[in-house]
Amino acid sequence: MKRDARDDGPTASELSLARFWTPRYWPTWIVLGILRVVGRWPLAWQFATGGLVGRLFMRLRPGKRRVVSRNLEVCFPELSTEERDALVVRSFESVGISFFETAAGWYLPFDDIAKRVAIHGREHLERALAAGRGALLASAHFPGIDLCFGVLRTIGVDFACMYRTQRNAMMDTLVLRGRKRFTVAQIPSDDVRMLLRQLRANRAVAYLPDQAYLGKQAELVPFFGEPALTHVGMSKLAAISGAVVLPYFFRRLPGNEGYRVDIGPPIQGFPSDDPVADARAFFGRLEDYIRLAPEQYLWMYKRFKGRPAPFPDIYSRATSAVPQARANVADKPR
Repeated sequence: MKRDARDDGPTASELSLARFWTPRYWPTWIVLGILRVVGRWPLAWQFATGGLVGRLFMRLRPGKRRVVSRNLEVCFPELSTEERDALVVRSFESVGISFFETAAGWYLPFDDIAKRVAIHGREHLERALAAGRGALLASAHFPGIDLCFGVLRTIGVDFACMYRTQRNAMMDTLVLRGRKRFTVAQIPSDDVRMLLRQLRANRAVAYLPDQAYLGKQAELVPFFGEPALTHVGMSKLAAISGAVVLPYFFRRLPGNEGYRVDIGPPIQGFPSDDPVADARAFFGRLEDYIRLAPEQYLWMYKRFKGRPAPFPDIYSRATSAVPQARANVADKPR
């Protein structure tokens, strides 16, 4: 359906599940039923069961396991084979737990979310919104996205997020419905105008630039010292809108302590006239945060795909995972 440029998200009819009663969507209905139940489970149950689900997923998807292993070899060359293999397992356990965290973000009462998620650095967000130009929450693909952004609803923040269309139409609708409870708008990933409208309305908007990007605004930016094609448009968005850019990271705490959201102060000098330097500054902070709990970052994405020659395809079976030497991005083609 073609959407009017003024719309701020899907309509009520588009969020209806009535059109998905055909047999092809029955497995998704089962998933929906499970989500509604497990989203309200105690943390201990979610963590224990999620770990088992993650281990099963690892066994069923050897291709994904290979991608995780490759990424970790490149980003943590100092680890031994045994240490890296253990980290691969913990990474999949974390992915399994994220299924339950998504369910909690969609269905757990907000009072319970507030008890599970502690926000640190709230004053940085309050100060940014007091300036009246919105806040761009620069984040990354950690598990618990819906839970740790959903907590903003509990402190009265007008929050908007971007989304990418899912292949399964019913699952796409479920994602939109699930996030509607804590968002004022959901922005298609290619709708820059809508993103800018939300910032100009003085809203906090989540922005996750950490996946590989092969479009026009792609530049080679180091990720754990290894060049990766990265979208560097965050600088331009900040310059056009005047919004404050705040690092917004989060992690699962040990035991059953819950979650911690860390809202950092504005990145100094951001935006500058060098978008690649700005991206380096953000990813430097992101890398430091990932190192606090590396298993909680989503390593299943092919972060280093699509790079031009002479960079190797680290995901090819014919290529050694760890490059012989770290390339100097400034000396290579962009």
